[in-house]
Amino acid sequence: MCPDEEIKKGPAAGSRITPTAEKMAKKQQEISVTEFFEKNKHILGFDSRSKSLLMGIKEAVDNSLDACEEAGILPDIFVKMTRHPDDDYTVLVEDNGPGIVHKMMGNVFGRLLYGSRFHALRQSRGQQGIGISATVMYGYITTGKPAHIQSKIEGEDEVAWGMDIVIDTKVNRPVITNDKPFTWEGKEHGTSIEYTIKGRYITGKQSIFEYLKDTAIVNPHSKITFIDPEGKTFIFERATEVLPEKSKEIKPHPTGLEIGSLLKLAQISEQKNVKSFLTNDFSRVTPRIADEILKKAVINPDLKPSALKHDDCKKIIKAIETVKIMAPPTDCLSPIGDTLIKKGLMHVLEGLRPDYYAPPITRAPKSVNGNPFIVEAGIVYGGEIPADGPVSILRFANRVPLLFQPGACAITKAVSNIDWRRYGLEQRGGKGVPFGPAIILVHIASTKVPFTSEGKEAVADLPEIQSEIELALKLCARSLKSHLNKEERRKKTHAKFEIVQEILPEFAEKSASFLKRPVPNLDMTISKIMNVVWIEPTEVKDKKKKLRTITYTIYNYTQAERKMSLHAQLPKDAVNLTLFSGEYFTEMNDEGKVTWTVPNIPPAKHVEITFELSGDMGDVFSSSDVYISGINPVMVMGAEMLPGDWGIKGMEITELDSDYVADDTDAEEVEEVEDLGDE
Repeated sequence: MCPDEEIKKGPAAGSRITPTAEKMAKKQQEISVTEFFEKNKHILGFDSRSKSLLMGIKEAVDNSLDACEEAGILPDIFVKMTRHPDDDYTVLVEDNGPGIVHKMMGNVFGRLLYGSRFHALRQSRGQQGIGISATVMYGYITTGKPAHIQSKIEGEDEVAWGMDIVIDTKVNRPVITNDKPFTWEGKEHGTSIEYTIKGRYITGKQSIFEYLKDTAIVNPHSKITFIDPEGKTFIFERATEVLPEKSKEIKPHPTGLEIGSLLKLAQISEQKNVKSFLTNDFSRVTPRIADEILKKAVINPDLKPSALKHDDCKKIIKAIETVKIMAPPTDCLSPIGDTLIKKGLMHVLEGLRPDYYAPPITRAPKSVNGNPFIVEAGIVYGGEIPADGPVSILRFANRVPLLFQPGACAITKAVSNIDWRRYGLEQRGGKGVPFGPAIILVHIASTKVPFTSEGKEAVADLPEIQSEIELALKLCARSLKSHLNKEERRKKTHAKFEIVQEILPEFAEKSASFLKRPVPNLDMTISKIMNVVWIEPTEVKDKKKKLRTITYTIYNYTQAERKMSLHAQLPKDAVNLTLFSGEYFTEMNDEGKVTWTVPNIPPAKHVEITFELSGDMGDVFSSSDVYISGINPVMVMGAEMLPGDWGIKGMEITELDSDYVADDTDAEEVEEVEDLGDE
């Protein structure tokens, strides 16, 4: 039989069996990013009704804060929720930002992955261009109702525009209806979004109220008004009128770069050679450093960047790791800063009346995967903070609270890795979240925060970031330990004071009466027994005038004359130099560091130093944060040795006075100061 006849006897003459792969190929088709997220809503954080309600508000508030700060406007944000049957909620978020140009409103709210910040290497809350448009999409999916957008840009003649928007998920484009101009009475500029969404309103740690409260802590320059579904109004007032510094766009930093990223940058570079590529397309790389990198990598400096191969990039990255390169520039980041962290915490946590705010720490900038980042930390202790449970951990990234997935977050892991027993907090087994009346705050500011998912709920566990968090927390914890030691010593000394000052005079009076002699002066006797220089702060507040009058009384309960210098870091905006004209005032530098020089204080005598602070920032200063120099700090109660970075050198700790013997508590104080010096 010929081959042709064999073919004709097949299933159908002239037909061909279609391979399975070809059948499968016909079913393959491109899907839009909107369709993908529509079917994978949990990736964006919309994985439960209570969480979805919060995520929508979070994305809207983040956008409002970003827009206001970019325009140099103090944010005034209004959030209102209305409950309907069947778990439907209408949410209104309105701001006083610069507004959005009419023709761009549809794209901003009706297209996923559309925005202005994705390619910019600078700090911002929203970068992916997903958040608010995903909220519009989710609201329409769950309720079938469009979002209503209103916006007005600056200008007297500008009218406001309003429109309804839904997203066509097939093509990732907005579908706009009711696009009309209108007069927005009483509104000079701003934007509002109103949408209806399926949800469940809850209270507690992961509630909308907690999110807005935490937002107010790290954004003390904003005013946030919240009306909950029950009609209750909560107002988080603006704590300061100081806007955060605007972040500037920078080039990537070479430290921590990955091979694929370097290859990609080399392919799109417009530079003519590799040396120029390293010098001009990266930050902190000078011609000398570029030469050193290429020499160690054995790469020809005149080679075109596009000619770099995989092995070449691998060599360059290894060479970068061995070359000392200056830390990334900080103008691309906008950290909160020590003063405003404390201001935000004090303003929002006022009801808990904490006993102690550890001086917040802002670490030097570092880089991971070419992206600069800064870690900030603070600890609040005592007062009415619950003491019978784990400490509260406030996690923030680019000034945004992180309320979900704490166990997967680098911040929680860093807290758990520290042995808090060394610093005065209870911790079972030396690992895990500690117990005690404390609140721990950690903020990560970065040009690109490495979140674990698009929902931006937790920070990825990268070694560089976790290490910085641990270092910042340990510095705060040292301050806490020093405070607790100081308070313990103060309590013991105070109890000693009470005994000596009550029993001795009574004993002397009865003895004098029995012997029929005059009652002796016991000042020197009491000084000999106490043998301490006591610094006692007192303050008087005038809330109406926003005025604080602070007085330091220095008692010399030793047997010799004592002289010293007193130092304090004051908020510059709250200081009136005319008030610092007392006989002990010496100087105040540009940073607000004040020095008072106290002359010889006779035994059993005291002197007073008084000054005033006023304005919004006046309450940031803690009267217990005072330092001394020119005297052995071990014999002083109520002040720490002046830190070395103040540029003033005090006495050596080991130079104990001949008439002073330190007890066990004093030794702990000395050890603490030495530990701080080592750090």
